[in-house]
Amino acid sequence: MGIYILKRLGLAVPTMIGVVVAVFFAVRLSPGDTAVMIAGEHATTAMVEEIRRELGLDRGLHVQFGIFMRNLFTGDFGISSRSRRPVTTEIWARFPHTIELALSSMVVAALVGISAGIISAIKQYSIFDNTAMIGALLGVSMPVFWQGLLMMFLFAVILGWLPVAGRGTFQHLILPSVTLGTSAAALIARMVRSSMLEVLQQEFITTARAKGLREYIVIYRHALRNAWIPVVTIMGLQLGGLMGGAVLTETVFAWPGVGRLMVDSIFARDFPVVQGVVLLAALIFVFTNLFVDILYAFLDPRIRYE
Repeated sequence: MGIYILKRLGLAVPTMIGVVVAVFFAVRLSPGDTAVMIAGEHATTAMVEEIRRELGLDRGLHVQFGIFMRNLFTGDFGISSRSRRPVTTEIWARFPHTIELALSSMVVAALVGISAGIISAIKQYSIFDNTAMIGALLGVSMPVFWQGLLMMFLFAVILGWLPVAGRGTFQHLILPSVTLGTSAAALIARMVRSSMLEVLQQEFITTARAKGLREYIVIYRHALRNAWIPVVTIMGLQLGGLMGGAVLTETVFAWPGVGRLMVDSIFARDFPVVQGVVLLAALIFVFTNLFVDILYAFLDPRIRYE
């Protein structure tokens, strides 16, 4: 296992380098002049040129990239061109809010998705199964930002039960976490149902029932345990995306996380912050996938990493 983890970490290095190169050139080759946006539309040419020299934008792309990589290896992600604060300070000030939203959304997704998937598999083709799968199809098809706006309009504007947006109390967390959670729950429910139906047709399930075991023991101890592998994969990918910053949801609900920070930074052409957020998201995905792969061996003892 230790050798496997070291190999996976080694493979993560070229992945991160590829992300760095792609993000660096993508943000700098996009239309618009960063110096003009920072200086303002009424700034003089001299002011714009001074800002360009200060940010190093007057140098060639290869020179800028070399400086960026040198600073990156020393842990320096640069200074935000918008707030003039270190990028790490900007990100870590927002990251706890994203963790809060991601974990609460994952709790909603797991409770709703796993429960609905198990019941749908047990009661295949029943009214509950058909209703749950239609709901899952709607959850997968409906854009997250549209679902968030609908929930905001219903529960905050019409009913007045919850605050519209922002962060501060537990009530502020309900709408964005339910919006993200139900969207992820739709995928989880479909995967749990499919995996459970496949396992329930196996011979060891028939044997367990023939031995006289109670149905809930057959379902939860035998069937569900063997159906976990694809479900954990989906949940790991969902959690990685949530931890990396749910961009649309955080923007719709004005949630002060790294997703909204990246959107604001893109509009302001704040290159260092955009690069820092994307690198953080890539790291989270890499380590989340590694954690899921390691978890496979604990869920299924037959899996061994050589």
